[in-house]
Amino acid sequence: MRLWAALAALAVTVPFALAQPATAGQTVIKDIRTWAGPERTRVVFDLTEPTDHSLFTLSNPQRVVIDFKSAAMNPRLTDAVPEEGVLARIRSAPRDRRDLRVVFDTRTDVEPKSFLVQPNEKYGHRLVVDLEPKQADRDGPVKTAPESRRELVIAIDAGHGGEDPGAIGKRGTYEKDVVLAVARKLANLIEKEPGMRPLLIRGKDYYLGLRERTRKAREGGADIFVSIHADAIENRTVRGSSVYTLSRQGASTEVARLLAERENSADRIGGVSLEDKDDVVASVLVDLSRAATVESSNALASTILSQLNTVGAVHKHSVEHAGFVVLKSLDMPSVLVELAFISNPTEEQRLRSGDYQWALARSLRDGLRGYVREHMPPGVRVAQGREHVVRRGETLSGIARQYSVSLRRLRDVNDIRGDQLIAGSTLLIP
Repeated sequence: MRLWAALAALAVTVPFALAQPATAGQTVIKDIRTWAGPERTRVVFDLTEPTDHSLFTLSNPQRVVIDFKSAAMNPRLTDAVPEEGVLARIRSAPRDRRDLRVVFDTRTDVEPKSFLVQPNEKYGHRLVVDLEPKQADRDGPVKTAPESRRELVIAIDAGHGGEDPGAIGKRGTYEKDVVLAVARKLANLIEKEPGMRPLLIRGKDYYLGLRERTRKAREGGADIFVSIHADAIENRTVRGSSVYTLSRQGASTEVARLLAERENSADRIGGVSLEDKDDVVASVLVDLSRAATVESSNALASTILSQLNTVGAVHKHSVEHAGFVVLKSLDMPSVLVELAFISNPTEEQRLRSGDYQWALARSLRDGLRGYVREHMPPGVRVAQGREHVVRRGETLSGIARQYSVSLRRLRDVNDIRGDQLIAGSTLLIP
C-alpha cells in the first residue's frame, strides 16, 4: 500500500484498473510505435484526432511525462512497446476523468521534443515525441581529415525507414527493408576497397529527415553520396533500374517527376517537424548548381547505370534528372539509385533474394570504383591500391605471394570465389 501511495503522490502512474473507456469528444490513442536511432529514440502516437498536450521531465529516476487533454487509450497498448534506445518503459493512467497521462521511464537524461503531424496517404493524426540523450557538444566542430593521403568516404543512404516504409510491393515487401539490406552489403564491399571507407547514413530501421541525411553526409566528411531506393508505379509491367541526379530545371521525364514527388514527401510520412525550417535553410551553405558538382554527379550516375545494366534490365539507358530534396545542399557527386520497380511482381521477388541484393551491391561498388579511377574528387588524394594485370599462366596464390598479401584478402578485395583467372583482367592489390 505504501508503494501505491507513493506512486499516486507523484501522479505519474496509477493501477491500470482505473483506466476508463473513451467518452464522446475524447481523442483516442489507437497505437504506439517506437524507433531507436543513433541520435534519438522516437515514439509515435496514432490519434483519432489532434489534441492539446503538455510535456515535462522528472528526475531521480529519469522520466518524461506527457499530459493529453481529453484523451483515452487502452492501457494494454503500453505493454507491447519494446525496450529500445533510451526508452526503458511506458506507463499510462487517466487523470481528472477526461485527461490522460503517459510516462516514459528513460535510461538517461533526455531532451524531449514533440510535434503533431497532419494526416497523409499512409497515416492519420500523429503525435511524435523524440527523446534525445543529453550530451555535451552534441553539435561540436566537424572533424576533417588531413589533406594528406586519406580514404575516400562513400556516404550510403538507405531511403525511408521507421515510420516511412517507402513503396510496398504486392507481396508486402517494404522498400525500406530492401534498400537497407543492399546498403549494408554495399558498405561491406566498400570496406574491402583499398582507399575507400563507407559511411552508412541509416544503419537500422529508423527514419531520418531528408535534410538530416545530407547533414550527416557533410559532417561525416563524405566525398560521394549515393541514395538507394526501389521504384514503384501503377503499371506493374514497368521494370528496370534507374539512376538520377538533381535537376534545377525540372524533371527529365514524367516518371522522374512523379518519383521525385513521392520521395520528397517522405518527411510528411516519416514525421518531421517543420518548426526549424528557416534554420535548416540558413545552414545550407553550398549550391549544387555549381557546374563542377553537376558534371561530377552525372559522370558518377553514368558509371553506376552501366554497371547496373550488367545485373538486370535498366528502365532507361540514360541518366535521369529530377528535383530530389535529398540530393540538394551537397557539394559532392550525388546520385539517387532506384534498384528496380518493387511494384513489378518479378522484380519484387528478385529484390527479396539475398543473392540478388549482393549482385546489386557489387554493381554499385563497381560503378563507384570505375568513377573514382577516372574522376578523382577535387582536393582528395586517395591512398589507392596497386593494380596487377593478369598474365597467362599466373595463379592467384602466386600473385598473393608476389605482393606479400594474404590470399583471402586478395579474394575479398576482388570478389573472387574460385581460383580461375582470366589473362588480361586487372586485379586490385590491397
